[in-house]
Amino acid sequence: YTTLFRSFEEIGVDCTQLKNKGRKLILKDEKNNIEFILVKSTDVLTYVEHGAADIGIVGKDTLMEQNKEFYEVVDLKVGKCMFAVASLPSFKNYDGYNRKKIATKYPTVAKAYFKKNNEDVEIIKLDGSVEIAPILELSDAIVDLVETGDTLKENGLIIIEKICDISARMIVNRASMKMKKEGINNLIVKVQKYVDKNEVRVK
Repeated sequence: YTTLFRSFEEIGVDCTQLKNKGRKLILKDEKNNIEFILVKSTDVLTYVEHGAADIGIVGKDTLMEQNKEFYEVVDLKVGKCMFAVASLPSFKNYDGYNRKKIATKYPTVAKAYFKKNNEDVEIIKLDGSVEIAPILELSDAIVDLVETGDTLKENGLIIIEKICDISARMIVNRASMKMKKEGINNLIVKVQKYVDKNEVRVK
């Protein structure tokens, strides 16, 4: 949140209420006539798709897992991590005749990845910590988000394959992009300039 607050403030958005939100779920920047709606990441796409929100900020992992209608407009370059296939060091890749079992909280992502690689696997959907699945022999490997790799290491797992990089993205409702084009495009340009400037600074 701190990085997002900094980016919003630099482009002129008042984040006072966001920083002191308490239990409020709808917060306002009166100066710029902007409302902030606080919802779970998995619900961001639904609010944006149905027009309850014009713009959303959500991880690329959520965008890849859910099939919703929206425009993805800016890679915010924050919340960086990656999707990866991980397992115990004894994992024997996908050779042999046994169909591999893959445990994951992201079945859509996992299915698409293995299908692209022409690998026939069985996907097991889990909602909690997937790291224990190979340990208890529920699965041969897992597909999960990896940030530092510490959780994998602590549970004796290693990364077998990297799938793709993940970061936070800005998305826009399709109708809003047409009906509120000037205001939304102005915001997109400001956010993109901030991202570009800070990416250069980091490099």
